[in-house]
Amino acid sequence: MGKKTEAAFVTLPASARLVAPVMAAVGGSGRSTVAYLLATAMAPLADTVVADLSPRLGSPWPSWTADAQAGGGLAALPADRPLSRADIRGAAAAVAVRQAAPALAAAAAADSHWSVLTDAREWHAAPLELPADPAAWYQLAAAGGWQLLLADTTHPVAHDILTARCSGLPGLTRTWCALPFTVPVLCAQPTAAGIRALQQAVMVLHAEGLPLQRTVVVFSAASEGRLPAVARAAATMLSARAAAVVHLPHDADIRAHGLAATQPPSRIRDRTQQAARELASAVLTAAHEAFGEPLPAAPQPAASPIPVPVV
Repeated sequence: MGKKTEAAFVTLPASARLVAPVMAAVGGSGRSTVAYLLATAMAPLADTVVADLSPRLGSPWPSWTADAQAGGGLAALPADRPLSRADIRGAAAAVAVRQAAPALAAAAAADSHWSVLTDAREWHAAPLELPADPAAWYQLAAAGGWQLLLADTTHPVAHDILTARCSGLPGLTRTWCALPFTVPVLCAQPTAAGIRALQQAVMVLHAEGLPLQRTVVVFSAASEGRLPAVARAAATMLSARAAAVVHLPHDADIRAHGLAATQPPSRIRDRTQQAARELASAVLTAAHEAFGEPLPAAPQPAASPIPVPVV
């Protein structure tokens, strides 16, 4: 669906780093599901981490990763002390890619996996104060050595941009889009209300000069059947503005069983996996067209200086 979804599946260069903030105009747009499926499709191609930006009791990620190989989660990464790569990696949950897609078979390893940084503590633990600045998450992923950062965001895009404009501040959406080598992913429900919210977000993105031309739009369906006419019309309109428009079909098994790591891969339907591959292809194509192919080397975090005692 849409355009520019025919990219060859090639692994990211070891020196490259890609950022894909998964955003939406309103809640209930399938952000977390899109982030999960995109991570699964991208894991054979790039060392991938999902950053869960939601409060613990409002996020599906703690339950999805409860039985995965997990460290201490975000609570094990205090902001007031230096962290090594081993510290950061050890705090992440590891989700195995148990079934490689045929199109990725040449690149996929049998034991490939992707990581999740989430607050995995018990429900009664005191809430964490997560950093709001996207640069903090970018630096954390860079220090952890991951090539692809998928941020499962929580802010409503159009509201954030308008609030930032009125307050004279950059705002979360603009700051995410300004990070090096970023391809935004914008999710929406293909319903009348969802399309209306999406159109408002697109209008605001365009008016504020944000990179709509390298934004991938995802219609995350909540029911069976083809897209309604209003969504097909929106896809036609967006195909001339956005990098690509991808349709993620309704998957009754995901709705019934969730995306917990213990679920067998057969729980995810073939057409859902195909849509995830199309989404991964669209993100890679947008990145290559915007930044070059292969992707240039990303900035590397500097090592902390070793203190020298004064004699």
